[in-house]
Amino acid sequence: MRLLTTAPALILVACAAVAAIWFRPDKTLRVTTGLVSHSMCSQTFITGRDPAATRREFLAPMPGIGTLLPLMRVSVDTDRQTVSASIGGLFASRAAYHKGFGCSLVYDRDVVAGWPAPPAVTATGPATDIAGPAVVVPASPALKAALDRAFAEPASGPQRATKAVVIVHDGKIIAERYADGYGIDTPLMSWSVAKSVTNALLGVLVQQGKLKLDAPAPIAEWQGADDPRRAITIAQLMRMTSGLDIDETNTGFDVSPRMLYTEPDMAAAVARAGLIAPPGTRWHYSSPSILLLSRIIRDQAGGSATDVVNFAQRELFGPLGMRNVTMEFDNAGTPIGSTYMYASARDWARLGLLYLNDGVVSARRILPEGWVNFSATEAPGRGPDGYAAGFFTNRGDAEYAQRRVRGGMPPDSFFASGTLSQRIIVAPSERLVIVSFGYAQDWPIFDMVGAVHLTRDAAAACAQEGC
Repeated sequence: MRLLTTAPALILVACAAVAAIWFRPDKTLRVTTGLVSHSMCSQTFITGRDPAATRREFLAPMPGIGTLLPLMRVSVDTDRQTVSASIGGLFASRAAYHKGFGCSLVYDRDVVAGWPAPPAVTATGPATDIAGPAVVVPASPALKAALDRAFAEPASGPQRATKAVVIVHDGKIIAERYADGYGIDTPLMSWSVAKSVTNALLGVLVQQGKLKLDAPAPIAEWQGADDPRRAITIAQLMRMTSGLDIDETNTGFDVSPRMLYTEPDMAAAVARAGLIAPPGTRWHYSSPSILLLSRIIRDQAGGSATDVVNFAQRELFGPLGMRNVTMEFDNAGTPIGSTYMYASARDWARLGLLYLNDGVVSARRILPEGWVNFSATEAPGRGPDGYAAGFFTNRGDAEYAQRRVRGGMPPDSFFASGTLSQRIIVAPSERLVIVSFGYAQDWPIFDMVGAVHLTRDAAAACAQEGC
């Protein structure tokens, strides 16, 4: 074999070596196996979905993942309740199910990490619930037509793959529908919809006087006298204006997926990031911001995963009547507050109702006065999407917010949103909460065609035929 010895060739080799060190494609491939093993574990042992269906419906349509999936070895061990994934036997990841805590990646290759016994969770709820035990069939033709459109597949382009739609008006479900294999009690996996739950848990702590929005975030790693990060506030982390070098780009090379799939202590990894702008002066979407907030919640709740589950059940899920909820955690006991929470469509609707009703349920104030308005107000420098704090909002002049309003969403509406077309839409002027979960690859927030049309149709049906 002839060796390349020319200067240009040496430069190319050197550049390739630097690129490999900088971008670490091995870490990107481990992100892929981590996502597959974790997601397959959760779908199998939390939702009860068949692994083949998860592979076909959930994983295969994902950009990048679908390309590598045929090369992957995925093994589901139903006895040990673990899932392993590798690419040709390399870059292996393993996830394990822990009852009461969902799935987590295992960083010790020989043993499944020890977890405590599941916390005692009591199914409580408000005095009046949003529906009876049967699926609520729409009474009006207009509402039925709205559900038909929500579940109809387009003639061309990506499939919508709608799994559940629940429409709530004045606190009662007026229409709902589920895809085959899904139902009232089926837990639905959230991606960034989970950020809105983190918002609610922080609101509870503020209501209890344990945290203040504009106070510096209590991050131990930032407390040095000359550390400029100690000025970052809880509000800035919620609004993603911290100035930290933790931008989310969804390339596989950025901090967000590496945090989720290669770090046993996710918040500790994020806390190492330095500043690239003064706090409060720059906005960029960032799931890692939420993990720092998640660790604050963990510490305030008592310091362990069990403490978090008990706190969330006692102060949020129980009072709202959310009965089919699973929070997932990293290996440090921190809830993965940016993603990976499971709840039924009705439970997601109950969360939306908390925000529709200004943080009050059954005459009990869960969230502080003004919290919902803060959560639905555009963040400074929010970009074109109209990001607020744990929600996207149509209350403002962001480019895509205006597009959504022109498409039919009420100007005062705001929504929790996650990739795969996950939405919890809150429209106070219409007294509507709409939950729509599916597997569509339609992340762009300016588009949201299905959610925009569903909101418009539901509001029109209530106006024309009554709800």
